[in-house]
Amino acid sequence: MKKILIANRGEIARRVIRTAHRMGIATVAVHSEADADAPFVREAGQAVPLSGPRPYLDMEAIIAAARRTGADAIHPGYGFLSENADFARALKKAGLTFIGPPEGAMRVMALKDSAKAAMKKAGVPITPGYQGSDQSLVRLQSAAKQLGFPLLIKAVAGGGGKGMRAVHDAGAFKDALMAAQREGESAFGNAGVMLEKLIQRPRHVEVQLFADSHGNAVHLFERDCSLQRRHQKVIEEAPAPGLSERLRHTLGVAAVTAAHAIGYQGAGTVEFILDLDTVDAEGDPAFYFMEMNTRLQVEHPVTEAITGEDLVEWQIRVARGEPLPRTQDELAVHGHAIEARLYAEDPETGFLPATGTLRQLLFASGQGVRIDTGVETGSRIGLDYDPMIAKIIAHADTREAAIDRLVGALDATVVDGLKCNRAFLARLADHPAFRAGEIDTGFIPRHMDALGPGQTPPPPVVLAAALGIGLPAQTGGAGPFALPFRLNLPYERQVHLWWA
Repeated sequence: MKKILIANRGEIARRVIRTAHRMGIATVAVHSEADADAPFVREAGQAVPLSGPRPYLDMEAIIAAARRTGADAIHPGYGFLSENADFARALKKAGLTFIGPPEGAMRVMALKDSAKAAMKKAGVPITPGYQGSDQSLVRLQSAAKQLGFPLLIKAVAGGGGKGMRAVHDAGAFKDALMAAQREGESAFGNAGVMLEKLIQRPRHVEVQLFADSHGNAVHLFERDCSLQRRHQKVIEEAPAPGLSERLRHTLGVAAVTAAHAIGYQGAGTVEFILDLDTVDAEGDPAFYFMEMNTRLQVEHPVTEAITGEDLVEWQIRVARGEPLPRTQDELAVHGHAIEARLYAEDPETGFLPATGTLRQLLFASGQGVRIDTGVETGSRIGLDYDPMIAKIIAHADTREAAIDRLVGALDATVVDGLKCNRAFLARLADHPAFRAGEIDTGFIPRHMDALGPGQTPPPPVVLAAALGIGLPAQTGGAGPFALPFRLNLPYERQVHLWWA
């Protein structure tokens, strides 16, 4: 493997480029017209422009770019083509190496119903429900009655909360079903649904796994991704707080079992849902397989931080046919890491996406702080792509210290030119309940009053500091009886305060 084309953009493209260059592998970037001046384009060894309405999804153009530049492998990053089995097959046909899992494993996990069927067969716990092929109204109503309410209707394809409806009584089932089917058909071209028991207090815990072509598979421990808004992750951390060592081990074994069951290779994440209302004799919550992401995850840096491993390097080595770099016994957790996703969005308007040019973008630096970003001062953020500005990752010996470091890094971040969720993230990470580990997927809605923009005026000490800033330099700190106040001369000076 001498040259890798990255079929993606932004911070993940920069992430892959960084590791590839360290390994002595040349890189090629592909980019849309909107990304022509993006940092990842400059940092790659070569760059090929793409055209059309959906350039990063144009498989033929991407393969043609690889051939034209002499690339022998393609890294899909995440999103776009990263979980597209047809793309993996097309690359194999073109004689190119896909830095990702086998086509067959991707197809099994592409649909939630087939994935759950495979996991049930392998002995991995799945949420009670209905995953049958009979999608008639009569059969689904019968299954719902048998399962009981409340329940969840979920589209079998896609993700991100699309095609998902919670139903609390039989009278609302039909309308909710039709809405979920329409949304699934519109978003994913698949109207199929499945039914699941609705977990009232869930935690979202996922396990990072890796497998190679030699039959080896390991897990690199778990992450907690429970802090979500509208089914989108906001803050992730590793390891998951408050789990017993017994449960951690059981989750890891279940993830490795899942990998073996489908002949997996490469990086993958097995996502579990923990039912906090159902616990066993040891006090551990029940857990169920939710889905498997057959790619690298956005939140992979927290796993890298606690293990000291470069997961992109692992991907490249596995794709080259090498065995895994570490055995399970050689892997260990070191400290705690937390990641916050900084987005161009306005919390004061319901988190609507924000657009504009970044007049200034500054981040904290120092020990235990990592910034993964695809933009810089002068970059424009529009509506074409995901409005992520950066991922801010903090690592420390303890969870409390990692939270302190993350809050400090967020406080030191400067984003000028558009609205962002920086202050919201800082309040979220610093919330007493989060610090105490009292988390589930309903955390943000439950605490939204405290997480929203502050309505109370600044305390007196802040107002006093503002007065001090506003005094002219020639007063020498003499207070309000110095010039120009003493001479009753007109004086005006603007002081801008950000009180978050």
